[in-house]
Amino acid sequence: MDTHQDDEWVSKTAKKKQMNELQDLGMELTRLSADTLKKIGLPEELAEAVREYRKITSNGALKRQSQFIGRLMRDIDPAPIRAFLSALKGENQAHNAFLQRVEQARSRLLADDNALTAFIAEHPAADAGVLRTLIRNTRKEQEQAKPPKNFRALYQELKRLMQPESAVEAENDDQES
Repeated sequence: MDTHQDDEWVSKTAKKKQMNELQDLGMELTRLSADTLKKIGLPEELAEAVREYRKITSNGALKRQSQFIGRLMRDIDPAPIRAFLSALKGENQAHNAFLQRVEQARSRLLADDNALTAFIAEHPAADAGVLRTLIRNTRKEQEQAKPPKNFRALYQELKRLMQPESAVEAENDDQES
């Protein structure tokens, strides 16, 4: 029976560290948008505490609310929240990398006329006429120091064409609903 108690014993320092980690995890929730919070499926009391935290302006009240969120976090399993947040961070990194590839493609197309041929070979769904017009108009804009209307339009067109197939299908499904 004595060994059973030894297995469950956790030092005060370790308990405090766990509580601080849970409070930090709760604070990560306060930085998410309302729509993203709904996707996590938090218990209502915790979701309400997170919403309340955003409304508070007093430093003392913010500290008390963050401690309250930490206490609520101790009553739930944090594993699904951690998994959701790590997936969210991974998705953001992948999305940022995708946007950088689009930006690089736009830069190549504006710098080199031969880049259009290569781009169309990689993306057969691309309309060469539309892209040529956007590239020509963007170059004209830049020469005349006009607002970047076509520059942005070219980016949006490239983004649409370069989107991964699964994202395009999901977007089409959303539009049909």
